[in-house]
Formats: sequence, C-alpha cells, structure tokens
Amino acid sequence: MDYDPIRLEVFKNLLSGIAEEMGVTLCRTAFSPNIKERRDFSCALFDAQGRMLAQAAHIPVHLGAMPMSVRYALEHVEMAPGDAVLINDPYGGGTHLPDITLVTPVFLDDPRRPAFFTANRAHHADVGGMVPGSMPLSTEVFQEGIRIPPVKIMVDGKVQPDLLQLILANVRTPREREGDLTAQIAANRTGERRLREVVAKYGLPEVVRYSEALLRYSERMTRLVIAELPDGDYTFEDYMDDDGIDAAPVPLRVTVRIRGDEVEVDFSGSAPQVRGSVNANFAITMSAVYYCIRTLAREQFPFNYGCMVPVRIVAPERSVVNCAFPSAVAGGNVETSQRIVDVVLGALAQAVPGRVAAASSGTMNNVTVGGLDPRSGEPYTYYETIAGGLGGRPGLRGLSATHAHMTNTLNTPIEALEHAYPLRVTRYAIRRRSGGRGQFPGGDGVIRELEFLGEAQVTVLSERRKFPPYGLQGGEPGKVGVNLLVRDHRRRKLPSKFNLRVQAGDRLVVATPGGGGYGPPRRK
Repeated sequence: MDYDPIRLEVFKNLLSGIAEEMGVTLCRTAFSPNIKERRDFSCALFDAQGRMLAQAAHIPVHLGAMPMSVRYALEHVEMAPGDAVLINDPYGGGTHLPDITLVTPVFLDDPRRPAFFTANRAHHADVGGMVPGSMPLSTEVFQEGIRIPPVKIMVDGKVQPDLLQLILANVRTPREREGDLTAQIAANRTGERRLREVVAKYGLPEVVRYSEALLRYSERMTRLVIAELPDGDYTFEDYMDDDGIDAAPVPLRVTVRIRGDEVEVDFSGSAPQVRGSVNANFAITMSAVYYCIRTLAREQFPFNYGCMVPVRIVAPERSVVNCAFPSAVAGGNVETSQRIVDVVLGALAQAVPGRVAAASSGTMNNVTVGGLDPRSGEPYTYYETIAGGLGGRPGLRGLSATHAHMTNTLNTPIEALEHAYPLRVTRYAIRRRSGGRGQFPGGDGVIRELEFLGEAQVTVLSERRKFPPYGLQGGEPGKVGVNLLVRDHRRRKLPSKFNLRVQAGDRLVVATPGGGGYGPPRRK
C-alpha cells in the first residue's frame, strides 16, 4: 500500500489529537474527583470493523482491554444514528465493574453502517455491591456491583431514562454517577464532531485509507521491535501475596517464546482461578502483555490494532489470568495486571538484559472509603490508587512516588480530597530508603495517611506486602509495603487486602513499596 509518510504523520496526530480532546471533555465535565482530578479514564477511536485506530495517553489497562468491549458491543447490539451503548461486563471485554465503557457509532455516508466508533472507559467511584467503592473482598462477581451487558443508554440522540434510573437505583452516589455518565456521553460527542470535521476536510476515502496505513505501520514497527529480540524461550515466575480470602500465595508463571518477528506469551503453569477477587479476565491479560511489548520500542509509534497482530497470548481457561464467570474480578484489573507485567518483563529481561528495568512497586494500593458524610448527611464514596517506586533502569535510577505500569493516574490533590470528603490527609511524604539498593537504585514509595472525620467503611486491595519487587542484574529488591490502622495512638498492622469499619479519629496509613534496584550496589 503506497502512502505519503508526511500525510501519514498528519493523520496519526489528527486521530490521536481527537482522542486527547475527548479526554479533556471528560475530565472537565465529570463530577467525581476520581475522574476530574485523578483522570481515571481512557479514550480511543475505532474503525468500522471495531479495530482501534488511535488512543490518548491515558490508562494502559483500559486501552489494551477496551477493544474487546467495543467488539462485544458490536456483536450484540445493532446501532443506529444517535445511539450509544453502555457496557461494564468483565466477561464481555470489561475489566472490573467500576470501569464503565461507552461506545458511540459515527455514521457518515451510509446511515446503515457506521464509519467509525468513539469510545471511552471511566472508573466510577461506586457501582453498588457489598461495600462502598465496589472493590470488595468478594468471592463472586455479583457481590461487586451492577453488571451491565451491552445496552443502549441513548437511542436517536436521547438518553433512555428507564435504563438510567435502573443504574442509579443500584449505586450509593446516584447524582455523581449521573454526572460522570453524561460526561462520558459528552466526550464521545466531541470525538464524533472532530471526526466529521476531518472527513469533511479530507474526504472519507482518504481518511479510511490512512487509517488502514496507520494500522499497517504500527504492525510493521511492532514486528521490528520483536525481531530485535534474540529467538528463544524465556520463563519467569512471581507470586501475589494472596487472594484476599485465603492466605496462600498465588503464583503467576510465563514463558515468552520469540520466533523471528512474532512472539507467544504463554501463562501455562499459573494458578487456577481463586476464590478471592484477584482473578483477571483475558482482556486484562491481553492489555498487560501488549503494554510490556510496547515498552521495548526504541521509537515512538501509535498504539493501535496493528500492534496486537504479531503477539499471541496463551492463557489457560479458568486460571487466574483467564477466569470464568462468575468469579470475582474486582482486584484482577488493578493488582493482577501489575503482576502480569512483572512476570512478562522478568522473562523479557532474560532476552535483553540491558533494556528492561527492575520491578516497580507492583501494586496500585487501592483505597476505597464510604459512608455518610457527617457534614451533609449524604452518602459518599472515595476511591484512590496510591503511587509507589519505579524500578531502577539501565543507566538511570528509578523514579519515586510515581504510578507505574498499568495505571497512569494522578493523585487526588489534598485540597480537592478534603473538600469533597470527610477525610483529612495528616501525612503525605516520600517513603525514604524504600527503593532497592543497586548501581541504579529503585525509586522510593510514598506514605499516605488519612484521618477519618466520621464512621466509615474502608477497603484496601494492595500487593507486595509479602513478596518484594525484584531487583535485576544484581540489584536488591525494594521494600515491601505496609498497611496500618492507628486508633487511640496504637498501631495495628493490616494485611494486603482487608475491609473494616473505622471510627471518627481513626487513621489509615498506607506505606507503598519501593522499586527494585538495577545492577550490583556500590560497596563503601
């Protein structure tokens, strides 16, 4: 296929720019601090076949999994102009229930067949379930909140009030949920407007032609990345602390097989699906694997469907990396995705030891809090992930206090958090000397301490409290994280995953892991 490389660059930036502007719309119109402050959302564009064309620089675990949701929606719902489809089903390409995806068709010349799709995924701070924040220590998906199959939230340009009322009746903070859902609708409309402008300027045949060229270009570049790696089989194993229900560690094992310009990533030997909520569905596993291959690229090129073509993933059914309905999945998206990255990068470090960093913190340190706000008497739900340390890298020390790998969110600013919730941040600091020692030390984690101003229910899903982030090439591991409850000046150590009732004046301390060190430490 012949194309003008300059024009290809123009279209690459046009399409990714549309996805970025969708994100700006979503961020500025959302109600919840989790979306408007932490930016826990992702936006992307898809072609008529449901292949991802362009994405914004948002959340890796969303973006790698969203194509499965879009395809699932296309397979199960016939869309017409003015429609929009909502879905959060983890067994239909979703990640976990709080991540709600909105898919909007863009009709141009043919009113019977969409020319493109706009889509976004946003993490809602509550979608019902057994605990505020919808991230429980669950044993089945029904305990985690409302599960939404592909359904039309909009028909002929109008929001469907019955469906909206059904959703809002099943969540703890309906006004905030409605605001975030309408922000998602607005974001997709922004993408639709901009796509129409691009087509009006260049013509649909030209836009389609260069969309196809972008897919082929990204596939070609990904094959070049893989072809640079030495052929062979590379195996690595690591463990999750537990599943939140049983105390036993959960092993993840991977073999990466590189053959020419293609790679197979095989998770045979990983644990069967577990009782707790750390099960990952196949969409999450795909997302983490694509991300790992992407980190090896020496040059920037667009991530789209083409990047996925040279990568084959083997994930045994009913395993912790490819679970079956109705297993619990709330923690699979946020915690198991991070361990999948750790094992895949650990295997790739054997193939190209000079190009892979030591393990980062390996956890999103998820904190959810909910109850009645004593200031207003209204229900509230707070959700946040807390940063940790990045692993040391060949030639560079790891960064401190940074969200790593499958999350790309920000923290909630203290002023915004204390304004929105009955919480007080009593300490927020870098956790010094928590990074692993090495020629290039791992970055340090953070200490985040919250004081509760009223009774509340707290759930924490975290990892790397037992098994530290590994070092590479002689570097030492980072320190494990620590969770503490402070009550009446007494400190109680808490496990990796827990749910508890707190009183006014209690404080939760989350000290996050540091990254592993790279290279042997210098001896004094």
